[in-house]
Amino acid sequence: MTKLELKNISFSFGNSLAIDNLSLTVEEGSFTTLLGPSGCGKTTLLRLISGFLEPYSGEILIDGVNQAGIEVNERKVGMVFQDYALFPHLSVSQNIAYGLKIQKFSKSEIESKISEIAKALGIEDLLARFPNELSGGQQQRVALARALVLKPKILLMDEPLSSLDTKLRTKVREELKEIQQKLKITTVYVTHDQEEALSLSTKIAVIDNGRLLQEGSPKEIYFEPENSFVADFVGKANFVKKGAKKLMIRPEWFEIAPQSPAYEKNLLPADKILLSGTVLSEEFLGSKSRFVIQSDSSSEKEIITADFDTISCENVRIGDRIILAAKKFWEMADE
Repeated sequence: MTKLELKNISFSFGNSLAIDNLSLTVEEGSFTTLLGPSGCGKTTLLRLISGFLEPYSGEILIDGVNQAGIEVNERKVGMVFQDYALFPHLSVSQNIAYGLKIQKFSKSEIESKISEIAKALGIEDLLARFPNELSGGQQQRVALARALVLKPKILLMDEPLSSLDTKLRTKVREELKEIQQKLKITTVYVTHDQEEALSLSTKIAVIDNGRLLQEGSPKEIYFEPENSFVADFVGKANFVKKGAKKLMIRPEWFEIAPQSPAYEKNLLPADKILLSGTVLSEEFLGSKSRFVIQSDSSSEKEIITADFDTISCENVRIGDRIILAAKKFWEMADE
């Protein structure tokens, strides 16, 4: 069931077009991520959905109802900001209660709702603390609680993990996914982090220059990109010409082929692509090693990036000639 629908939305800041005739559907209970580079229009879309901005053209529908003219506080949309925007002088309990007080809930109702959401998010023991006494992950849970306690129809999140260090970001990301699945809250999430989008989402919408370039499941976006921008932005991509075709090959789709006459003569199964070249550099990544290779399989001398399990490539050295077999490839449609 469709919870949110954007129909041909356009918006400009002065003479600068920020959103360009963009249409998108968000299913109830889904986790939809708006993914794209900084300045592409992701946060502007959140502000349009929440009502802080109004589109110049097009429609925003929540549960089938056009939101034109509906005030921010009447849209039943919760927002978690990049810096969490917790009130430093208020306790966790008081932060969560803030919106409930504005909506004039009774004291007993407020206490009941705080208790319910604190239990759901596992922050019952934090209610008396202040924001500066909390870790980054705890602050995010409090920001979530403040938004969710109002029972929004849609939860909007604007890069809420960007200020966390790498290890904490991974931990909080896992917690966020668990919470979203537990509460089944329809979520629209903004990030420019590809790994974050792939791990959290049921749907990804890739945006650039205010335009929707592709939408689909994480696996569809990663394995079947519709254009070169999506292929190169969502993970790392090699583009290889084979005759009139342009193929996309992810670094991890390569394997080291045996140095044998059969492979040298390209006697491979039809579902594999053979490349050969000279190793220019190696980057040790722990369990993986990344090699940059100058291909000699075509007149264009493409530069190829290939990732291998470190244990399988211990004898590969800079300057070696190497034969690569692509276990998988994807033919690009934009060439």
